[in-house]
Amino acid sequence: MDLEAPPRAPKLNADAPWDAFDPHAYIDRNYRELLDVDAEIIAYVRDHFGDHFHKRFERPVLGIDVGAGANLYPALCMLPWCKEITQLELSSANVEYLRDQRVNFGTGWESFWQVLRKDPAYEEIHENRRARFTDTVRVEPGNLFDLVRRPAHWAIGTMFFVAESMSDSHAEFRSAVACFLRALAPGAPFAAAFMAGSTGYDVGDEYYPACDVDEAQVHEALRPFSENPRVLRLDKPTDMVRPGHEGMILALGHRNSTVHF
Repeated sequence: MDLEAPPRAPKLNADAPWDAFDPHAYIDRNYRELLDVDAEIIAYVRDHFGDHFHKRFERPVLGIDVGAGANLYPALCMLPWCKEITQLELSSANVEYLRDQRVNFGTGWESFWQVLRKDPAYEEIHENRRARFTDTVRVEPGNLFDLVRRPAHWAIGTMFFVAESMSDSHAEFRSAVACFLRALAPGAPFAAAFMAGSTGYDVGDEYYPACDVDEAQVHEALRPFSENPRVLRLDKPTDMVRPGHEGMILALGHRNSTVHF
């Protein structure tokens, strides 16, 4: 008689070899050149943040990039609007990379910045963008799940390819989205990006788990914390940055006025 195999336990965030993450291998594969999909994402995020802050006077504010990894463009997207940007990152290797970039970010990121310059707020700081980045960014080692201790602290936030790319557990995916949004103050604009249908990925010699999500699951995770978020699917063939995913999902919105804890 055939016995059904027991269900496989999910591979959780705590199980992945984050300190072995190779930021240079990751950049070589994903960010060595500006891809069309990243240019599209940056333009959406630039316009979303610009629409918010050009109509208001509360800047400069505190910003956070949750799970910054080896990706600088979320922080660059927040640069004109912030007096301080926290890059929260778990991997010690990525923390070291981010600290080096804070002092003088690599020329490879200039093509990403050029997309942002189409908004006058970014153009206004273009000449001193590097000094401003150094003065504004603070790299903080830490786990995003610990953000529950800092509710409603930041007035703008980003989380790019994190919640679905750290575990194959849908419960941890939803918890990561909740921790990110709970850390934002009511009314704060946010941008979050996700790999759609991801089955996991390699960075250097290491394999990292991922959670298969679609637009409906992203929207459901956001719904308790944001009214009518804009959830966009980007899945043209040229958007495939690696094997094992079906496209990208970008969510833009504002933290709602009801603070859920």
